[in-house]
Amino acid sequence: IAAGASMHYLPKFDVDTVVDLLPRATVLMGVPTFYTRMVKHDRLTPATCASMRLFVSGSAPLLASDHEAFEARTGHAILERYGMTETGMNTTNPYEGGPRKPGTVGKPLPGTEIRVVDGETGRALPDGEVGSIEVRGPNVFSGYWQMPEKTASEFRADGFFITGDLGRIDEDGYLCIVGRGKDLVISGGYNIYPKEIEELLDAHPAVLESAVIGVPHPDFGETVVAVVVPAPDQEPTETELLEFIADDLARFKHPRAVRVVEELPRNVMGKVQKAELRKQYQDLFTGSNA
Repeated sequence: IAAGASMHYLPKFDVDTVVDLLPRATVLMGVPTFYTRMVKHDRLTPATCASMRLFVSGSAPLLASDHEAFEARTGHAILERYGMTETGMNTTNPYEGGPRKPGTVGKPLPGTEIRVVDGETGRALPDGEVGSIEVRGPNVFSGYWQMPEKTASEFRADGFFITGDLGRIDEDGYLCIVGRGKDLVISGGYNIYPKEIEELLDAHPAVLESAVIGVPHPDFGETVVAVVVPAPDQEPTETELLEFIADDLARFKHPRAVRVVEELPRNVMGKVQKAELRKQYQDLFTGSNA
C-alpha cells in the first residue's frame, strides 16, 4: 500500500492460478504449503519465475527439503522468517548480504533478542540444544487484553515472552524452529519432534504433504501417527511409507499408524490444525478401534 504496488487478490490458494500469475508478479508472500505444492508443479521453471524478485515463507516452519527443491527448480532461495501475532516479526533470513539457510528462520531483527531455554527452569541452553524459544524487544506486545493471569504466565520476570515454540540456535547464529511445544510427542519418555518425521515422509515421491501427531497410547503414554496426503494419481501404502523412512529414524520415532487422507485441516492462514487431527485420532489405540 505504501509503495503504491498492485496485488493479485485471490479468494484461495490454487496452485495452477498462482503459477499462471508468476510471470506478472514480483513478490509472493506465502506459507509452507504454497511451496510444497508449487515445487511439484510441472510448469514451475526459472522462466516462469523470471519477473519474480522475492519469495517469502512464514506462519509455519518450511521443510529444508522443500526450500532446496524450490531453489533447484527456480533459481530462487525462499526468504524464510519468523513472527507471531503477539510479537510481529522476530527473525529473518537476509534479504541480501548473506545466505538464506534451508531449515532456519534466520537471525533476530535489530533490537530484538532471541534465546532458547529449558522450558521448566528458564535456564539458557547452549547453541545446538532444542528448547523453548523466548523473545524480548520493542516488537513484543504488552499483554493479553483483560487477561492479566495469562499475561503473567507467559512472560518471564526479565521481560522475555514465552512463545510456545521449540527450536535451537545453529552454529551460525540462525534460529531453527523444531515445532510448537504442544506438538511435541513424548513416547515412552523419549521426545519426538514431528518435523523430523514429516521431512522424511514428504521426500517420498507419492506424498504431497504430511502431518505427524501424538495420540494417547496405553503402554507409551503417547505414540506417533502420520497423516499423509498423496501426490496426484498416487496411492502410497502404510508399509511402503514406513519402509521408506525406517533407516533414517530411531525405532522409537517410527509412526505406529499411517492414515492417508484427501487433505489436511487448515485455518484461514493455511496452517495445519494438528489439534483437529489429534482429536480425530485420539482413540486410535485406546478406544474401541484399538
